[in-house]
Amino acid sequence: MIDSTHIKVHRSAASGKERGEQKQAIGRSRGERNTKIHALADAKGCLLATLLTGDEAHDCPVAGHLVRKVKPSKHMLGGKAYNSAELRKELHERRTKLIIPNRNCRKPTFGSNKRLYKLRWLIENAFSRLKDFRRIATRYNRLARNYLSSVCLAAAPIWWT
Repeated sequence: MIDSTHIKVHRSAASGKERGEQKQAIGRSRGERNTKIHALADAKGCLLATLLTGDEAHDCPVAGHLVRKVKPSKHMLGGKAYNSAELRKELHERRTKLIIPNRNCRKPTFGSNKRLYKLRWLIENAFSRLKDFRRIATRYNRLARNYLSSVCLAAAPIWWT
């Protein structure tokens, strides 16, 4: 399963563009500074790969990077934002079936397994459990590597069992 979530950046972490804000995965969306966590999870909801981007980044280009980090699987679940020809082609080469509902403007349309798509709640719950940690729900770290390491540290005890 693949998905992303938005994280509000605290003012102490958002120091401004003159200090290299773009390099630290902080972006503007609707006037606020935010970070987006992109994650890939297995069938149990355990995070396999994570990436950080600024909030203005689209989900599709990042999905390719996440998919290349893990072993191929039979199916990949995702939201409508991941419905692109490039991602479908890459997953087809890896012999992975993409299960995504079609956007209204999508031509040609692709079939989707609704029974399997209902399992997306697992990755949504994974993000919900991550956001139980205050340090994750609001980004206080200036450096992207420090924030990503705190995301990984928060994920470890959650999925230890």
